Amino acid sequence: MDPPSGPQCSAKLAIPLREPNHPEAYFEEEAEGWHGYVEWEKYPEKKAQAAAILSQYAFTDPPEFQLQPLPQTNPVLEGLRWKQYHAALGPTLENLPAESWEIVKKEKSEDMLHVLDFPYNGEPPRDRLIKTTLTPNEDHFVRNHGGIPVIDADKWFLDIGGMVNKPQRLTLKDLQNKSIFPRQSAVVTLQCSGTRRIEQIHEYPGEGDELINAPWAEGAIGTARYSGVSLKKVLKYCGGRIEGASDVEFMGVDTYFKKGQVYNYVVSVPYRKVRFHEVMLAWEMNGKPLPKIHGYPVRVVVFGYIGARSVKWLSRIKVIGEPSQAPVQKKEYLYYNSQIGKHNVSYSSGFSIQDMPVSSAIMHPLDKSVIIHDGFINMRGWAYSGGTGGNWPERVEVSSDGGSVWYETPYELLSPKYYHAWRTWAIDLPVDAEGWLELVVRCWDNSLNTQPTYVRSAWNWDLHVTSSCHRIKVFSVNKTKPQTAARLAEMEKRGIPFLPITKPLEFELESEEHYEEEMRKRCGRDPEE
Repeated sequence: MDPPSGPQCSAKLAIPLREPNHPEAYFEEEAEGWHGYVEWEKYPEKKAQAAAILSQYAFTDPPEFQLQPLPQTNPVLEGLRWKQYHAALGPTLENLPAESWEIVKKEKSEDMLHVLDFPYNGEPPRDRLIKTTLTPNEDHFVRNHGGIPVIDADKWFLDIGGMVNKPQRLTLKDLQNKSIFPRQSAVVTLQCSGTRRIEQIHEYPGEGDELINAPWAEGAIGTARYSGVSLKKVLKYCGGRIEGASDVEFMGVDTYFKKGQVYNYVVSVPYRKVRFHEVMLAWEMNGKPLPKIHGYPVRVVVFGYIGARSVKWLSRIKVIGEPSQAPVQKKEYLYYNSQIGKHNVSYSSGFSIQDMPVSSAIMHPLDKSVIIHDGFINMRGWAYSGGTGGNWPERVEVSSDGGSVWYETPYELLSPKYYHAWRTWAIDLPVDAEGWLELVVRCWDNSLNTQPTYVRSAWNWDLHVTSSCHRIKVFSVNKTKPQTAARLAEMEKRGIPFLPITKPLEFELESEEHYEEEMRKRCGRDPEE
């Protein structure tokens, strides 16, 4: 689980300079016990100073990972440019990439697929993800936007202000005081908007930032039981909203970079999510304290929304009168129409991704698998539907012919229903045909929403929300067919493995006698007249 080999990009001198003099940089951590937290939002002059320093460097270009094959490494991508950003801003940030990687090694499973080394993005092995309804903490996907702060829970506090009647500063002990705030617990699926992005990349490449457009597969989704308090109760404790308040803004203390500027991570959700008790301030994940990598000591969990709104390492909550103008809310996680691209894209031409649509994935078998079977192919996967008020998968259907004939998965093989969580599914799909087949899955939720048929229908320039029916290709070998059974027996007798299917057979395909007999039955190669 070591980071990719190569130059130590945390050394500032490894970054080419635009100017001959090396700029000195030092930005103090904001508070004792909040390691890795540099405050940017309160100090415009500090932001400007950081931008001036960044402008003096010629940072490495983003890697090309869409128009050529992905590296066969783990981590798949390094995030060199993002490491350089942190190194350029001095000692309080330059070691965060290495420190964050140590936390990855300690808190995540050894066999995670590391999509991006830094900021860390990772998903679990496909087969293990769907073994249980609740995803073990060590297997839960991670989508970070910066380094991992390390915060002392005894020194953590939360400032709540803006358009509330009584601004407050609360500690973790305050939040955990049941006499003030009743406990909330819920099973919630969090999903990255980049889940299954690799399908869009393979067919129709788009924007190529290695962090914003990381090449996720089907594992950027996970389900956990979170425990904490409802934000609605907390805002009530703050005297409620002032008239005109419509949105709630959250700030995480991780440092984020965009187009030469530096920020803390800030996003917002409309107050209606709070009203439904669908925004939780959580400190437990599956009955344990939040792991550092998932936002310890307190994070936001927004039910049914894009995972980017569930802010980790929470520091401030601000009630506001419009959606946040911070760049992650205003300029990212936007959904464009299919004619938008590098030639004409603008922030205002996309709408903000909030509610997660119906989606599903085949986790077993794998794409391009060769399956020797007795008339049934076992398929397993997940299905999910987000939104406000609670949606859930009601029916999952699969097809072996690309989507003409659909089979409903057995209800007894669906995991339990939750208002805000996925369902795992399984089926032994009847398959008579042999050769290459296209297996497909689609989900129907309780509101009769389903999925677009093809990935082209879901394509967008930023490659978000691959919600189309998930399709894989498998090579079917049906051993209930007499000729197939005979060939398999012959290969076993000779000790010849069937895989890979592309390797030519080492013996004649049939005897001369069998060939002559079959030709007579088939009336030969050519017509008689």
